[in-house]
Amino acid sequence: MDEFMQAAIAEARQGLAEGGIPIGSVIVHRGKIIGRGHNRRVQQGSVIRHGEMDAFENAGRQPASVYSDCVLYTTLSPCAMCSGAILLYGIPKVIIGENRTFMGEEALLQSRGVSVEVLQNEECLALMGDFIAAQPTLWNEDIGC
Repeated sequence: MDEFMQAAIAEARQGLAEGGIPIGSVIVHRGKIIGRGHNRRVQQGSVIRHGEMDAFENAGRQPASVYSDCVLYTTLSPCAMCSGAILLYGIPKVIIGENRTFMGEEALLQSRGVSVEVLQNEECLALMGDFIAAQPTLWNEDIGC
């Protein structure tokens, strides 16, 4: 596993340790992390602070030329909201830790030319599987059920 997926997993673990949902993300530009984040909906009482959205927020304002040369790593398949942000900012490649516990908008991303790679990483699968089993109500809230 590469260092960037490890960083996304570390973010997910941090979110879990804070009492939140274990989803992490990093945005990488030319081999350097420019934004990292984790799901903070619980911690911040936020309706939109998914892991990818938190990473975008922490990356801050960047020229389109930067975002169009980035790779976004996320521990879980991105939902419609996060996929919209990926498209809006022109991220060309997304690497996903796993999509078995939740299948997001991968087809939408691919239909718009985004390269999508799914790792089915065992650590990501275990993090989400254990969380969903322990906190099904919170998980359903997070995905809008």
